[in-house]
Amino acid sequence: MTAQPVLLSGVVGDPLEAPPLRWGVLGAGYIGGSFADAVTHHTTSTVLATGSREVAKAVKFAAEHGIDRAYGSYEELVADPDVDAIYVATPHSHHHDHALLAIGAGKHVLVEKAFTRNAAEAREVIDAARSAGVFVMEAMMTRHLPHMVALTEIIGRGDIGEVREIRASFDVDVPFDPQHRMFDADLAGGALLDLGIYPLSFAVDLLGSPDEVRASGLLTPTGVDAQETIVLRYGQQALATLSTSVRTSRPQTATIIGSAGRIDIAESYFLPTTFTVTTADGTATSYDGLLRSESGEVYSEGKQFEAAEVARCVAAGLTESPRMTLDQSLELMELMDEVRAQIGVRYPGE
Repeated sequence: MTAQPVLLSGVVGDPLEAPPLRWGVLGAGYIGGSFADAVTHHTTSTVLATGSREVAKAVKFAAEHGIDRAYGSYEELVADPDVDAIYVATPHSHHHDHALLAIGAGKHVLVEKAFTRNAAEAREVIDAARSAGVFVMEAMMTRHLPHMVALTEIIGRGDIGEVREIRASFDVDVPFDPQHRMFDADLAGGALLDLGIYPLSFAVDLLGSPDEVRASGLLTPTGVDAQETIVLRYGQQALATLSTSVRTSRPQTATIIGSAGRIDIAESYFLPTTFTVTTADGTATSYDGLLRSESGEVYSEGKQFEAAEVARCVAAGLTESPRMTLDQSLELMELMDEVRAQIGVRYPGE
């Protein structure tokens, strides 16, 4: 192994060098807060406003995250003429409606993953975005991180030969509570849309569209998925074995196995992290994609990279990101629809 790991800070553009945008955060919860903080502290953009169904919640959220404007409805937020882009941070069940609301107001939109509940809703959002000519992207943060950009380059130039297998999982042990959003079918809960989207998107990013999907899973008493294993087959060339669970906990690592080596990605593979490339002759090289403050302190947040991608694309006049296209988001929704069909999960109203 090299004495010093190869630093990856230069493989993608510095978020602080991206053009500024004025953001509105739709949804005053934890995810919205992490995005607001990432934008405020690590980009030149600003979070100008936030909106919630309850004005008191919006005011509290704004105070906690240094946001000037707080609205007691989503309609008021998207109507603010000074807001350029909306980050949709509500539960999966509401992504479709809230994305359409923002698109209808002529705003650019970043929709938290999973993009929608299902592929049919995704198609409606995509059609609306393309018709309106506004930028829309799924907030799959991992796609834009330095280590993932480096991984695609390393695999593309054949450092480990042909990829033959990918193994990735994402488990979080959540005590069962029928009132918790993770177990609420009305909110499109379950492990897949919340956690499983990460290993699934990881595999599709590196291998593309599979020829076959096989899934087996377990359900909660509320009818959403508690645990599943997904196998994607790529002809006779490669398999991706993916798993997710809200019933267990394990290291959130991933491995890419090639015909001439392998890549071991440290925890957590979907956040800024490190990885090691080991070639067939035993040579190992480590790559450091961790993010550090000026004082050297490591921090794990990476949402500034997706925010910077939106800003760059908007400034360039693009309506989609080449790194996370709308067709790719649609494909992921179609794959998750197929997984849910195989394990028996349907959401109310589908």
